[in-house]
Amino acid sequence: MSPDVDLTVPLPGRHVLRDRLMALDCRLFEFAAERDWPAAEPVLPRLSRSANHGVLWFATAAALAASRTPRGRRAAARGLASLSLASLTINTLGKRSVRRTRPVLDPVPLARQLKRQPITTSFPSGHSASAVAFATGVALESPSWGAVVAPVAFSVVMSRVYTGVHFPSDVLAGAALGAGAAFAVRGLVPTRTRLVPPARPRADLPALPDGEGLIVVANTASGSADRVRTLQDGLPLAEVVECEPADVRDELEKAAVRARVLGVCGGDGTVNTAAEVALRHGLPLAVLPGGTLNHFALDLGVEGVRDLTRAVQRGEGVHVDVGRFACGDRQGVFLNSCSLGVYPELVRERDRWSPRIGGWPAGVLAALRVLRADQHPLEAEFRGRTRPLWLLFVGNGTYHRMGLAPGRRLDLADGQFDVRVVHGSRRPALRLLAAAVAGPLTRSPAHAAVQVKRLRLSGVAPGTPLAYDGEVTEVAGEMTLEKLPEALAVYRPRLSN
Repeated sequence: MSPDVDLTVPLPGRHVLRDRLMALDCRLFEFAAERDWPAAEPVLPRLSRSANHGVLWFATAAALAASRTPRGRRAAARGLASLSLASLTINTLGKRSVRRTRPVLDPVPLARQLKRQPITTSFPSGHSASAVAFATGVALESPSWGAVVAPVAFSVVMSRVYTGVHFPSDVLAGAALGAGAAFAVRGLVPTRTRLVPPARPRADLPALPDGEGLIVVANTASGSADRVRTLQDGLPLAEVVECEPADVRDELEKAAVRARVLGVCGGDGTVNTAAEVALRHGLPLAVLPGGTLNHFALDLGVEGVRDLTRAVQRGEGVHVDVGRFACGDRQGVFLNSCSLGVYPELVRERDRWSPRIGGWPAGVLAALRVLRADQHPLEAEFRGRTRPLWLLFVGNGTYHRMGLAPGRRLDLADGQFDVRVVHGSRRPALRLLAAAVAGPLTRSPAHAAVQVKRLRLSGVAPGTPLAYDGEVTEVAGEMTLEKLPEALAVYRPRLSN
């Protein structure tokens, strides 16, 4: 073969491939513009406009949060977090990296075109990124809610090509970026289904297929009537006693004498009372969340009627630790936490305002009033040192934090108290904010955290408020906190994994 014969074939340059892809993109755009989309004309342009600035998705998140289910609220929060990350990425990197002009509107019928055309660059589609990010975020937290939101998100994505403001590749790239943002958020803040609790001590509890032997005391002030009625649909022979808050303890004591299983529906304070009665009578406890926060039930894994019904019918449950405090003639138990300092004052303010404006607004107002008040930090002897404290928090079990996300407990029988201390200073608001940002960090000038099995405080000033599971009492002198390991048996459906 002659050495000067060249048989290599030059590969097309990068710009040639780009031109071919853009030509294909234009043909697909023109193909879509020429097609007749039945019933789309009165819907897609309006839907596309409603998604401007995320208005559609904020409204959808509000509707999910209004469902009054923990999973719905989490899905709404995750959807908005995913949308925010996608929008931030699009506006800071996407639009500035590829300055592609918008499609020419000549092939698009006038009836489809938006009244106000976008002025930003075309690639990638911000609307598509936001729609897919929100829908994917919702679906990762709640597949059922995701199935409801997905058709709306798909319609928004399609509307961007239908109205002629984006090429098909723009919406595909935006959709891919939106999905990536949702998975990135899950990487930072895992969903509850990905946070698998460690093996807890299982309890073999009475299986009540029709609910016979279960007496549920429901606090009517918690708005629990609908929940207990739904519970009776699955457990028709269960007895339900509805009562006012002042009568909860008496009704629980009466029920404990006759019940095989003691049930309760209400907030954390009501559940605390039921746990105390159940411990004293040696009964298993069935908890149906019926309050505003429901920390214990949610950390336990009982989010609603379906979870509790399945557990009671099958006799599935676990043993959990109980915290106990004693200070002079004051003593009690707690399932979630107890605290001294600012938080008890916040609880008092919240309880004062909640009958007038509702639980969540009252909590926000209470926080503002307490942090603005001219208070002095309490003083207590902690681990051999007397020091000023704005907050001493003692959690029944280790609380896990993911950045600024709310804490939760994965194991309710780990035998530990999670102790968080916010040291005193002249600026409580800044100290508490620093502690919230620091999370579980143990080396901070404002915040310290330790895990112990027993805790003793001395030098507590008379009249110091103590909050435990949403209730408030006053303590003074020496206070002791200790664990009752695996003392309470509670119904909880077993995880499939």
